[in-house]
Amino acid sequence: MITMEKFIEELNKDLEWEYAAAIQYIQHASLITGPEYESIIKELIVHAQEEIQHAITLSEQIAFLGGIPSISVEEIKTSMDSKEMLIQDLEGEENAIKRYKERIKQAEELGEYGVRRILEDILVQEEEHKRDLLTVLGR
Repeated sequence: MITMEKFIEELNKDLEWEYAAAIQYIQHASLITGPEYESIIKELIVHAQEEIQHAITLSEQIAFLGGIPSISVEEIKTSMDSKEMLIQDLEGEENAIKRYKERIKQAEELGEYGVRRILEDILVQEEEHKRDLLTVLGR
């Protein structure tokens, strides 16, 4: 059984990953080149904006649960190769999906059904981001 303290700690780690994802998407959208990636560039900006919204939502939930939202940022991956940037973004989405599935289970354990529902909404968007990246990568 997870404690509320540990749950808040994990939500803060998720928050740090959301900050990193937003920054990474912004940088990648600015640097990606090549006609085969033209369609994804604008979508990466949309992803960045959605990651910022996830960060805001997580911050609100952390505070609601009695915690203090983190101001730390997780690892940001960079590359000068367009395809590699998209692979890095895909890895980030896969990490987020894994983390949110775990967090949803933990919210359920704690009886935090409203938080669980909010996390489910974030998970849906992260899965959409993954599909967008898989499509442009031809997978």
